[in-house]
Amino acid sequence: MHTLTHFRLCPKSRSIRIALAEIGVEAELAEERPWEWRPAFLALNPAGELPVLALEGGFVLCGAYAVSEYFADLLHNLEKEGRPAPLFQGSNEDRAEQRRLVDWFHGKLDREVTRELLYERVYGHLIPDKGHAPDPGALRAIRANIRYHLGYVNHLAHERRWLAGDEMSFADMAAAAHLSSIDYLGEVAWEDYPSAKSWYARMKSRPSFRALLADRMPGISPAPVYADLDF
Repeated sequence: MHTLTHFRLCPKSRSIRIALAEIGVEAELAEERPWEWRPAFLALNPAGELPVLALEGGFVLCGAYAVSEYFADLLHNLEKEGRPAPLFQGSNEDRAEQRRLVDWFHGKLDREVTRELLYERVYGHLIPDKGHAPDPGALRAIRANIRYHLGYVNHLAHERRWLAGDEMSFADMAAAAHLSSIDYLGEVAWEDYPSAKSWYARMKSRPSFRALLADRMPGISPAPVYADLDF
């Protein structure tokens, strides 16, 4: 069986967990604390970044980009045999827009919100001997950025059936993965973004999301609405 090295609240790892569940690919989960920089993990991925998918045959895919593109190509070639739809689908223009949004969420949103929020609220809490207390100034900046990004998701969800167009794609999975991590920490004011909330409710209700909603971090309880499908 494949093995996915991940961290429970890592959004890039979560996007791959969603994607694998959507296309029916099973993988054992091996949790890695990314701040530890273990030599064994660096030997697996010298970049020290998650996720890493070790395929059953021994080949290793490092990063959400490599994993999503690998399976997108594989499923595209098998599409006519009745297999699940590709993670990127439609015309060249459709796929370009899907990839643009994946880059937005795994790049811009990650830099401006998720990565910093996880450090302030989760990683800093778990790193031994650091005694990190969340920085109020950093949290104010992060929360302002959350509002900006939620406004953009709300706009996309209002204008389109799915974030990138008429069909669900890996762009939706990437966005939902980040928002699920942020929502775990109770940092999403869903009532202010009704279209984003409606879209996320559809994503949250999919079978591929069940494992994520069951995740719990030791010492850090999820927000009350985190696992509520009728939030």
